[in-house]
Amino acid sequence: MPASAADTPWEPRDPQAVAELLSTASVRWWLSGGAALDRWLGHPIRERANIDVSVVASDLAALVAGLPTGYSAWAPSGDEDEFIPFAEAPTDADLQPVLIRDDEKNAWVLQVNAEDGAPRAWVYKRDPRLTLPWDRAVIDLDGIPTGAPEVQLVWKALRPREEDTVDKDAVLPGLSPEAVQFYETALLRIHPHSTWSIHIRSPFAPGKASWNRKKSS
Repeated sequence: MPASAADTPWEPRDPQAVAELLSTASVRWWLSGGAALDRWLGHPIRERANIDVSVVASDLAALVAGLPTGYSAWAPSGDEDEFIPFAEAPTDADLQPVLIRDDEKNAWVLQVNAEDGAPRAWVYKRDPRLTLPWDRAVIDLDGIPTGAPEVQLVWKALRPREEDTVDKDAVLPGLSPEAVQFYETALLRIHPHSTWSIHIRSPFAPGKASWNRKKSS
């Protein structure tokens, strides 16, 4: 039977519990989204309704196959808010996000996002021009693979919500110069119309975005 994403409650696992849940996975996975930012910063920025990991799309089925007994994976059916067992989803569909359920508690515990990548590099799914070597895109934080903060901010930059801006303002001041350069270059090249790009100054773009200039009288 299909499951409703809204009607099934969330009981998100903490990062350590996620690592234990995926400990037998035979493929690369990494903590992503807001949970990755919180872990990199060392404390929660704000309350979060769920927890995300990411995996290269071609490795998604293998990750699901490695789930321990008592957990099941559910993929979007194509109808709003409806999820079906992962095994019943079309193999040629863009299956994301995939939700992992604790079957005994009937609660979602983890969201899995499918991203792009090559053997040597992470590739931004929205624009393959943006890449990073894997050891920069995914960092090890006390044994838990975690998406680099500058990469997570680029994901959030397309249509940032107010809460995404809270995340950015908490993380951006602590980034290394190299990470800031990657983030700013990505916004100017990939998401130039993001509201976050307005304050970036770069030789590759005007001092002010066109929509932020004062009209001449």
